[in-house]
Amino acid sequence: MGRYTGPACKQCRREGMKLFLKGERCYMAKCPIEQGHPAPGMHGQRRSKLSDYGVQLREKQKLRRTYGMQEGQFRLFFERALRARGVTGEKLLQSLEMRLDNLVYRLGFAPSRRAARQFVQHGHIQVNGKKASIPSMVLVSGDVITVKNAEHSRAFATANLEQAEGRGLSPWLALDKNNFEGRITHVPSREEIAPTVNEQLIVELYSK
Repeated sequence: MGRYTGPACKQCRREGMKLFLKGERCYMAKCPIEQGHPAPGMHGQRRSKLSDYGVQLREKQKLRRTYGMQEGQFRLFFERALRARGVTGEKLLQSLEMRLDNLVYRLGFAPSRRAARQFVQHGHIQVNGKKASIPSMVLVSGDVITVKNAEHSRAFATANLEQAEGRGLSPWLALDKNNFEGRITHVPSREEIAPTVNEQLIVELYSK
């Protein structure tokens, strides 16, 4: 299955909640979720009762779409979490949060994860002083993320940092705006990751 290229807001409508896929638009009154638009499709206004499998599937789709991942890639992250020591659901969320594209978004260098992925792929980001162009790269505590010292790279980051101020900075990240530099202070706990999904349902889905 190829990457989804349709309207981002359609995915939010399908899940019935904001997935913050379009940056500042998601905070505006014109957001379809704010306006109460139903799920897409001719039967979108129907509220049918979901089976246990349907509930689990929707939780998985919410998380996968939030981070902009294809099914195969998401499954790979789950299998890594399954092999890791600790609670599988929490390990999955932590590894997703430690992806480079997510960190660029969390630091405010890009308005959305989709934009952050493109920003990384185009070579505007460095990790520990070296060029990093793989959005799915998983970082560790202590790693330093820097916007490349180029006029167009830092102009883009500056505009987004100003917009991101209202969102606030995740407590497990440290940001030096003057040097366009962010650092991971520690791996986030479950409480520090926004509880947008019930990750246990995803574990149950993949355990069948």
